[in-house]
Order: sequence, then structure tokens, then C-alpha cells
Amino acid sequence: MTSAKSARRPHHWRRDLIELAALFTAVAVADAIANLIGHQPDGPYLLVASAVALVATAAFHTWWARRHSHAPPSGEGGSAQGGADMAVRGTRDGAPGGAGDSGAGGIAGAEETTLWRMRTTVRDAPGSLAALCVALAGLRVDILTLGTHPLARGTVDEFLLRAPASLQARDLSREIAAAGGVSTWIERADAHDLVDIPTRMLSLATRTALDAAELPLALRQLLGRCTIHSLPAVSVTGRPTGESAPVEGVLEETVMRLRDPSGGVISVERPYLPFTPTEFARARALVELDARLGPRVPRSEDVLTLPEGNEITVRRADHGDLAAARAMHDRCSQRTLGLRYHGPVADADRYLDHLLSPRFGRTLAVQTASGKLVALGHLLWDGDETEVALLVEDDWQRRGIGSELLGRLVALAVEAGCDSVYAVTQSHNTGMVAAMRALELPLDYQIEEGTLVITARLTTDRLRTEGSARPSAPTEGARR
Repeated sequence: MTSAKSARRPHHWRRDLIELAALFTAVAVADAIANLIGHQPDGPYLLVASAVALVATAAFHTWWARRHSHAPPSGEGGSAQGGADMAVRGTRDGAPGGAGDSGAGGIAGAEETTLWRMRTTVRDAPGSLAALCVALAGLRVDILTLGTHPLARGTVDEFLLRAPASLQARDLSREIAAAGGVSTWIERADAHDLVDIPTRMLSLATRTALDAAELPLALRQLLGRCTIHSLPAVSVTGRPTGESAPVEGVLEETVMRLRDPSGGVISVERPYLPFTPTEFARARALVELDARLGPRVPRSEDVLTLPEGNEITVRRADHGDLAAARAMHDRCSQRTLGLRYHGPVADADRYLDHLLSPRFGRTLAVQTASGKLVALGHLLWDGDETEVALLVEDDWQRRGIGSELLGRLVALAVEAGCDSVYAVTQSHNTGMVAAMRALELPLDYQIEEGTLVITARLTTDRLRTEGSARPSAPTEGARR
């Protein structure tokens, strides 16, 4: 390790040796001159003048050497010293030495910031991305992540930006347009978007692998704001719908159609922004993963104790519960089935194949200690909206089972990122109305020709804090 003092004044022994030899030579020459001049009449005066000249010359040489010989060159050393000082200051501030990071720290420390997601299309030419970066720097905007989607003509650049809170979206869009960006789309982002694309893809693939019902939700998170419809190949009445798609899928600007592994088609629409081939390839990869893994549902179970002491089990249901669900239909009264299905009671069994499919939502089943199915709760994906529905066998009604199921379905909706849920029932179905009111959420009521639609707006912050702790008649006894 070299000390700071030695670094500032490096020791050059060769130069010292040369200076010492020069000194001895000078002394010898001076002695010879003194002997020669000292015997002349004006000799002493000449010796004094020579001594003064030598002293002046030595002083000038010393000053010149200290000023130029030991100082670094101004063109390089100054920059190096300045860079070192900047690096030290950056380290002390706790920020990396990169320009982008220091700029972000300056923005964050100076004023409040906002996260934006922005997508724009630029020419596939050198310097086009640089022009966008210069425009963003002029607005004091920090680029957090950047993804590119190559097209046949041009490139779609997708940014996650941190900008001053005072910057408006229209001002940002205008500057991007001036820098060469076209078809610019901007929306607010949040902290959940601070994940790089490979990490997000791995997370979505994991969720899809654990639960087949996660595929539509994973596609929505992958593609942003879009509408997803699962179109079955066979209708509820058993007739072919004609919905199909090739194995490789179809991409048509703002619509992509993917073959559903369980039959039918998964249709994804995003009218405000065309899909890119990169997005299509990612979506198709998730669908292929789902197809290879086959039907699957998490097998966790919650054992609850009813007020009278009976134990029930709440778990996820799928097509394996089809026979037990039909048997429950046979034990239900005509009135109970009519309140649930709002149509001919004879067609009730036909709906079960659709309702128990994980592609169309999530279903919770309640079974007794003997294994008999006594209640079903459905959370159904309906495009941009989400429906909740309940069916409780007559002998098990008014025991708090419906409220327990509804609370759990709402928690699943919050986990899926839904903004609201709605229930379609009849105005005289006091049990369903009471269960919705027990959620203690903002409710909207709409009545049309005897049909009551109750919409609950999900206050996600409160629900995530409370979790599944909900007031209900059953109490949780164990979790398997």
C-alpha cells in the first residue's frame, strides 16, 4: 500500500544522484575559477558577483522544479483527481458512481417522484433510443427498467420511469413525440412493477404451475390491462360452439387467440395497444406450460368448527368433485336451486362442468366429516369483472357457511387483483343480501325485472391487512 504523502511526492533516486554529481562538479569548477581570478586586482569583486549569480540561478531552478516537475499534467491529472473526488463523494453519499443513479438520487432527494410505465415505437436506427434518453434526461426522468420488442419495421421500447411528481403525462408524451417516438402509451405504475422481466416471467410460470386457475390471471399480469375470455368448445347445453384456434395460436393486432389446453379458445383483447410478437411468444409459452402440466388444484384444506360443534372442511374443488356436486343438487330443494341458477332447475347439473373448471375461476367446496359435499362457492372470471356465487344445501343453511365461503372468495379476488366482485341474485334472497352486507364493503345495488345485482368495491389495502380474519359463525380449528 502506498501512503498519500508518498503518492503525492514520488522518490526519484536517479535524479538525486545526478544532482549530487553535478554539485561536486560545480564545486570543483568554482574552486578552479576562484584560484584563477583570486590573484587578479578585481578578483574578490568578481567572486562575489559570481556567488550572487549562482544563488539566483539555484533559487530559480528550485522554484521551477517544484512548480512543474512534481505536479501532474493539467490535461490528465486534473481529470483523474476530479474523478477520484467525485467517486469519493458518491461513495460517501451511498450512491453508485453512475450518472443515471446519481441523477435519480438527485430527483428523489429534491422532490416527490412518480412511477410511470411508458411504451413507444421508434425507428430501428442507430441513435433513436439515445434521442429518447436525452429527452427524458431533459425532463429529469430516471429510467429504471427498459425492455425492447423488435418489429418488422421499428422497435417498441417499454420503460419504467421515475419522474418528478409535477411532470404531467401529456408533457412527457409531447417530449417523446418530439424525440421520434410514435404510438406512445403512458400509465401510472406502482412498486410491484419494479421487477425485471425475467423475474416476472419466472414468478408467473410458478403461479401457473401450482394452480391451473392462475393462467388467465397470469396472462393479465403479463400483458397489462386486457380483457380475457375463455371460450369453451362445447356450450352448457352440449352443443359445439365452433370456437377453435391452431396450435401455434393467432395474433391479430390487438387480439390474440390461444388454444385452451382444456378445450376451446383463450381470447385476449387489448384495444388501446397492439400486441407485439414478443408478448405473443411469452403468452404462448405460459399456455404451453399449462398444457404440459395438465389439470391441477392446490390441495390445502381448512377444518372449521360450527357453533353446534360439527366440523366441516373447506377446500378447493375441481372436476373430480362433479359426482358429489350432482348428488348435492339432488338433495337441494327447487327453491334453493332456483335462487342460485336463475333458470330452469332441470339444467342445473349442466352448469357444473363449467363451474368446476379452473379455467373459468376458482371454486371452494365444503364437506362434512363423513365426506359429503354440502356447499359450493364460485369465483368466476367474467372478462374485466368477477362474479361470486353461493350454493348451500338446505339442511346446512343459516349456520354461517355462506358467509364463510363468501369471505374467502373475496379474499381470493383481492389476491387476484380484482377491483370489485358482483353477485346476481333475487331481491327476496335475504340470505345472499345479508352475506354481502356482512363483508362491510362499499356496495352498489341494481335491480332489473326482479333480478338484483350487488357489486362490492374491494378496498384492497384493508383486506390485505386483515387477511382472512373475518367475523363468521364457524371458527377455524386446524389447517392440514
